Amino acid sequence: MATAIGMTDLVALDDVPFFFIPPGLWSRCMTRLIISEKSDAAARIATILSQGASKRTSINKVPVFQFEDEKGLVSVVGLRGHILELDYPEHLNKWTEVGLPELIVAEPEKRITAHNIVGVLRDLSIDADEIVIATDFDREGELIGLETARLLNLAGKKVGRARFSAFTKHEIDTAFAQLTEPDEKLADSAECRQRIDLAWGAVLTRFISLASKQGGHNYLSVGRVQSPTLALIVNRHKEIEEFVSTPYWNVSALFNKEGEFTGAHVNNPFLEEEAANAALAKCEGQASGKVVHYERVEKDEYPLPPFNTTMFLMEATKLGMSASRAMKVAEDLYTAGYISYPRTDNTVYPPSLGLKRILEKLKDSDFKEEAEELLAQEHIRPSRGKVQTTDHPPIYPTEAATSKKLKGEKWTVYELVARRFMATVAPPAKAELSDAKLDVNGEVFAAKGYRMLFLGWKKYYPYFRVRETFLPELTAGEEVELKDVSSEMKMTQPPSRYSQGSLLQEMERLSLGTKSTRHDIIQKLYDRKYIEGNDLIPTPSGVAVTEALTKYAQIVTDSKMTAHLEHDMDEIANGRTTLQSVVSESQDMLSDILRTMEAQRENIGDDIRKALESQHFIGKCPECGSDLKAIRTRFGKTFVGCSRYPECKRTYPMPAGAKVETVEEVCEQCRSPMVRVIRRGQPVTVQCLDPDCESNVEKNVVGPCPKCGKDLRIIYSRAGKRFMGCSGYPDCTQTYPLPQAGRFFATGDNCPECGAPVLQISMRGRSWQSCADMNCPTRAAKNEKATKAGAKKTSAKKGTTKKAAAKKTTTKKTGAKKTAAKKAPEDEGAPVQQ
Repeated sequence: MATAIGMTDLVALDDVPFFFIPPGLWSRCMTRLIISEKSDAAARIATILSQGASKRTSINKVPVFQFEDEKGLVSVVGLRGHILELDYPEHLNKWTEVGLPELIVAEPEKRITAHNIVGVLRDLSIDADEIVIATDFDREGELIGLETARLLNLAGKKVGRARFSAFTKHEIDTAFAQLTEPDEKLADSAECRQRIDLAWGAVLTRFISLASKQGGHNYLSVGRVQSPTLALIVNRHKEIEEFVSTPYWNVSALFNKEGEFTGAHVNNPFLEEEAANAALAKCEGQASGKVVHYERVEKDEYPLPPFNTTMFLMEATKLGMSASRAMKVAEDLYTAGYISYPRTDNTVYPPSLGLKRILEKLKDSDFKEEAEELLAQEHIRPSRGKVQTTDHPPIYPTEAATSKKLKGEKWTVYELVARRFMATVAPPAKAELSDAKLDVNGEVFAAKGYRMLFLGWKKYYPYFRVRETFLPELTAGEEVELKDVSSEMKMTQPPSRYSQGSLLQEMERLSLGTKSTRHDIIQKLYDRKYIEGNDLIPTPSGVAVTEALTKYAQIVTDSKMTAHLEHDMDEIANGRTTLQSVVSESQDMLSDILRTMEAQRENIGDDIRKALESQHFIGKCPECGSDLKAIRTRFGKTFVGCSRYPECKRTYPMPAGAKVETVEEVCEQCRSPMVRVIRRGQPVTVQCLDPDCESNVEKNVVGPCPKCGKDLRIIYSRAGKRFMGCSGYPDCTQTYPLPQAGRFFATGDNCPECGAPVLQISMRGRSWQSCADMNCPTRAAKNEKATKAGAKKTSAKKGTTKKAAAKKTTTKKTGAKKTAAKKAPEDEGAPVQQ
């Protein structure tokens, strides 16, 4: 097809505003405009559809990927997610001037947040014959695509929808060859969620913050899904705090036949020590136990089901990643074409997926050996989960990758997905289970054995380690040597705290949020400072808000109301109800809740304020005896000040870059509060709050400054990084870096070369001395010596280089397997912890 502007001319137009190009020229070559969700997705779609011939240009700083096909010119533009923001009109954003009942029924408006992208799309759409929405195929993606298309001139144009689950050539080609119509009902369900969450968040957040007088940066966030999720964490925290441990006793016997094995008393646990002692007494003096029962069976252990979003995030968090980070990495891998769409409820592979084709691709990855083994099976029968949907398949690898090509977290996530897929198409594992009961003078002990006969799927999914338990073959009636009988007292334990993975699972069970939003909800709780730590410990502010809501408006923290609205939004997508109907129902609910809370406004505010005051309490002022509190300035900095200000002007700086906890002690030297200071990677210290107190000076002085002779002190930056600096600053600017983990102390000696302090450093089981100056000649000499030693070692190995090269291919095959196996913990079935 002849065109007035060639592709080379288009590339030369980089960063030139689109309106400089004569519209008549475009009309002769423009055929289709494709809208994707992100720029990197646009690039991949253009590359696949053009078979690598697409060119990237930039119009008004918006990347546009263009190519010619048999119909004409095609332009692919990526968005930045939602380019329309749903919010209230400006006059409704004045918290103290707008009545909350008015806010409930107010009509929000949509504002364009990316005017340059919209401008380019509008210009490109003028002469386009067809507009194709190629955003992610889910509720949010449908809304993003449709709301963007509605901004364009659609008169007389076709609007198609490309639906795909992976950025592979087969999926993309099929999706664009079989375009469907956009699903307005699916988009309506997403917009309904936006409108409901906006109203609930704005109304409840404003009410709680104003009632407790927490304005500005200190406002208290409340949300429709966020609050019941936080309530789960707070309720579990209260269970743990209120748990009263009680003692119990376990009686066990040690037997011996071809090796030692243990039997547990069948009445364990004993709740009374006397009963445990009685059982123990009956066994005293006995030399053997009589076998009264023995059974041995072989059992198939079937593979785990394919990954849906929740299962994937649960496993990823066990590898040390946060749920939100794991999803971000998975989305990047999806867009790059390495894995399928990571937001799915499905746990059943569709028949059309082509499992052998995926294994064939994996032969080009670090899992070549495993893929070949699985392809050699006579039949491939994948495992199945309980949930089967038709939108997206379970998560699976779509392209081969290696640990050299994908680094860090990307490889961690890819390997997890690939290994889970291989496990689901692997044969069952086989284990031998044995069970015995032995009688010792009337006291019966049970012993169990476990032995792997065939690893099956566990070979390909080494995040579980098999722990075998020895039990010899026994015969009913035989006597077995008794070596010892003992009783051990233990204490009952409280329920464990939620991890991000277990919380995601509970949110799914209670229908809190969706597969696409749950990880974001958890991250919001961290961002709002409502929870902290890997074990999801609620902060005092998180507890305060939750307890106030539970006490005066329980429905806000009850998962049933949220689950009901989630069901209604599903019904919109299914065509059984409408957006306006569900929004109206939500407004009625919110109005009832607001009336209930308004009746208790003063009590709610008082309860939250009291709880927050306890959160900010640091100790007693040594000058006037009033409370010292942590105070946050409007610029975000925190310091400690007296609550009687301005009568008392006592203040302290907050220890930089650290979490600070109060303790009951006061400093013996200056009577200021003592605090526990926690910094990542460093030992916890208890110190005086006053940095100038003699007790702190003694701890922090490392030695004399070689420049001016004043004290070198340990100093912490705002980010918590430690270094040595001269107390004579700013007159003397001498500083030295310090290790950011482990322990160290000054030896009292100074380096003979540069005069810097010599430090004794302890880290990871090693201890060594080192000059504090990184540029010291002694350090250079040590590095040179180490380099020469390394060169000698390399030279000594040259004789074996050829043999090593011969084994190189094998090493590559097994390297990934060895790496993953190192992650496995000791217990059978226990997930990896890092």
